[in-house]
Amino acid sequence: MFASEDPRQNLLLVSSSTIYGRGYLDHVESEIRSILAGIERVVFVPFALHDRDAYAAKAKHRFTQMGFSLESAHQGVPRQRAQEAQAIFIGGGNTFRLLKALYDCDLLQTIRDRVEAGVPFIGSSAGSIVACPTLKTTKDMPVVQPPSFDALGLVNFQISPHYLDPDPNSTHMGETQEERIMQYLEENDRPVVGLREPTMLRVSNGSVILHGSVNARIFRRGHAPVEVPPGTNLTAELGPWPARTE
Repeated sequence: MFASEDPRQNLLLVSSSTIYGRGYLDHVESEIRSILAGIERVVFVPFALHDRDAYAAKAKHRFTQMGFSLESAHQGVPRQRAQEAQAIFIGGGNTFRLLKALYDCDLLQTIRDRVEAGVPFIGSSAGSIVACPTLKTTKDMPVVQPPSFDALGLVNFQISPHYLDPDPNSTHMGETQEERIMQYLEENDRPVVGLREPTMLRVSNGSVILHGSVNARIFRRGHAPVEVPPGTNLTAELGPWPARTE
């Protein structure tokens, strides 16, 4: 059984924590409340930013506003925090820094085990990328070097958050996000979901559903990119696919 086909999986994978004109997590509050129904305590993983205390305080304040208590993994023994978590939230920032810290704290298998047991998981931006098999679709600078590019593998496709379409009026000559994803597919046979802001994926009951107010863009090796509207069940579009590691 593939990861996202497991009916116990309960994931919310968000393109961005903040969108233009809205506050932190405002645009995903209803989805967060839905996935955390019946949950009181959330464990936050702040490792994608350097100032973990400030990041944890920001997340704690926002979750308190929504009626949830939040504990940060770095304020205690991270592995124990994860083992006891009722729900897990991994925030955005630098994906390389985040994944290295997950390895350093021996959290990868613990988080996998908890999520595969049905513990709700919320990822945003870098937190959504590490839910994938690898971090190969990140756009971040490698400010640190993790032991491996292999990530949590909670789903068996890749996510490219903050997806931007080429601007036909731009004079910028650098690579577009689509070109970079195509380069990834030249070397890897795994679907990629280009998640525009403010879209997100809800993985539950064996299905992957696109939520938000705009389309996402699906990339598969040997196929033209496909536009999919909110509400689309992407399970068939994204599978079958290879197992956890490439």
